[in-house]
Amino acid sequence: MNKINLKVAIVAVLSIGLLAGCASSAHIEKDETVNFSKYKTFTWLHGENGKLESQSDLTESKIRNAVSKEFEKIGWRESKNKPDVILDYDVLVERSSQQQSEPVYSQPYSRLIYNPYTRRYATIFYPSQFLGYDSYEKVIREGTVTVTMIDAKTDKTVWQGWTTAEVNNRNLTNKEIQKAVANIFKKSELAKQ
Repeated sequence: MNKINLKVAIVAVLSIGLLAGCASSAHIEKDETVNFSKYKTFTWLHGENGKLESQSDLTESKIRNAVSKEFEKIGWRESKNKPDVILDYDVLVERSSQQQSEPVYSQPYSRLIYNPYTRRYATIFYPSQFLGYDSYEKVIREGTVTVTMIDAKTDKTVWQGWTTAEVNNRNLTNKEIQKAVANIFKKSELAKQ
């Protein structure tokens, strides 16, 4: 493998690693003293008409549906009468900056030289060379979705999951909501309890 192909391969591997590092990850905090297997029903902290501030009805509906589907997958059901847990969510979209870097290469060029022994001109080609990385900051929007579970009998927070990812807009799209909620529940161990 020549030097140029080796450099291209190294840059490709580093780029893949960088992209994998940018993927959103979920975080879970839970009360270790709680037996989650006793929970089977849930309801939402804010009723049908109780909107959260700065959230549209559409966003609220999408988040509730996504979370409810994840809980139904593990055998829980929504119940208005005496639920085991109360669910709440929060969405925060804020501007942030992200460090970016791109490889920098010199421009390839050729040079015309005169060979006095052969009395001819010859062209020498100089390929591009890897010079390093150009680093810069990129302004992005980060969206954080947090789901909180409160024990209905004790009013104590027993579980909280959240994930942060880069988003395209101030309002989360349905796809971004689905992905965020799926990331949280993928990390969660509620289904195993």
